[in-house]
Amino acid sequence: MSERAARRGGATWALIITSVAGFMAALDNLVVTTALPSIRKELGGALDDLQWTVNAYTLTFAVLLMFGASLGDRFGRRRLFVTGLTIFTGASAAAALASGIAPLIAARAVQGVGAAIMMPLTLTLLTAAVPAARRGAALGIFSAVTGLAVASGPLIGGSLTEHLSWQWIFWLNVPIGLLLLPLARLRLDESRAPNARIDVPGTALVSGGLFGIVYGLVNGQSDGWSSPTILTALFAGAALLAGFIHHGFTHAHPMLPMRLFRNRAFFGINVAALLMFLGMFGSIFLLSQFFQGVSGYSPTEAGLRMLPWTGMPLIVAPFAGILSDRIGGRPVVASGLALQAAGLGYFALVTSADVSYAAQLPGLILGGVGMALYFAPAASVVMSSVRPAEQGIASGANNALREVGGALGVAVLGAVFAVRGGYESPTAFTDGTVPALWIGAAVVAVASLVALLIPRRSAERDEAAGADEEPQLVAA
Repeated sequence: MSERAARRGGATWALIITSVAGFMAALDNLVVTTALPSIRKELGGALDDLQWTVNAYTLTFAVLLMFGASLGDRFGRRRLFVTGLTIFTGASAAAALASGIAPLIAARAVQGVGAAIMMPLTLTLLTAAVPAARRGAALGIFSAVTGLAVASGPLIGGSLTEHLSWQWIFWLNVPIGLLLLPLARLRLDESRAPNARIDVPGTALVSGGLFGIVYGLVNGQSDGWSSPTILTALFAGAALLAGFIHHGFTHAHPMLPMRLFRNRAFFGINVAALLMFLGMFGSIFLLSQFFQGVSGYSPTEAGLRMLPWTGMPLIVAPFAGILSDRIGGRPVVASGLALQAAGLGYFALVTSADVSYAAQLPGLILGGVGMALYFAPAASVVMSSVRPAEQGIASGANNALREVGGALGVAVLGAVFAVRGGYESPTAFTDGTVPALWIGAAVVAVASLVALLIPRRSAERDEAAGADEEPQLVAA
């Protein structure tokens, strides 16, 4: 075999291995949502327990994601990728075997740790294995696969829950992980980043801060919003996050340099991403249960009925990308967020205990189109808002803030639901869902306004300024 053929074969294997691993990690963000009613029925648990089955994964994933990338740079990307994949696969088996809600939440948290180590290294390994001339196509395939995971998560979760059991949403990862482990060892090349540094204090500050905030929001209704435990969690979390921000300004090599947020484009797209995922994830958490508990659909039927929203990016995103190239990212991102907010607002307006799916469908389509318009240019805006040497940090920060937004969305909208409604009856569930959806719509509307901070044609100007520099893609 020629050297060229060997390189091509290595690139193909790297694309397959990293894409499948990325699919698993992305899938587990939403795959559990349509299984929540079945999990609640079998294992018991209150609203806060169900929230933690989602947030235990997204929160550990979010706060350790950039730390996982740093570990790979320091100790070897293939080695840490295999380590993360091993943790993720083992935790998936533990989640499937969980006999109660507490062991399930613990297993989900460990899953998030594995994903946080594994996921940021997928694109780094792929970029290193694929020649520059073919890199764009390879990254496009990878993005399409992970996008498919997000879109199909509720449907896959619903189908497995209905036709097998909810445990199979976790068992699904085990044979795939066991197959990928030897392939990763044999087919991926080892690499490191010179002078890589690990920001342990920054990781500790952001982890403790976000846990305190989310814990207070999730447990506030059950423990009492004025209870010492909740007040301590919220105030301590806020103080630790303030310490993390200060650390980002003053530390020589922080995991997230706060000076990046002085750039209007970076600030606008990342704050918009956090707010967008807050509104979207929180709404999906409630609507996936609404379709089953109130509308009476089976888990599979609920997943299918979510597709006009979660699956629309697969259809619209290519056209949105072309539009973004022609008129710039700012108007496309801002319009997409406005449509997402309008879709959630419409859904809140028509939702009742006896609402038909036909009446809900326009809101799902509006939200899906809006999501597609946001996703298509967002990555380009992020990457073009910083110097080429900082693109790895920028990508990691954007992914981390999106996951943080998802965790906060489930916590915030779940808290609103708990104050106004409950699981006692379809009417009670609707009474809690409607105000939560209004909050979600308002948050995404604010995200649309924040996106207007992105300068006009920032991508074109920044790309022209850095045309003579070689981009260093160290993705997270």
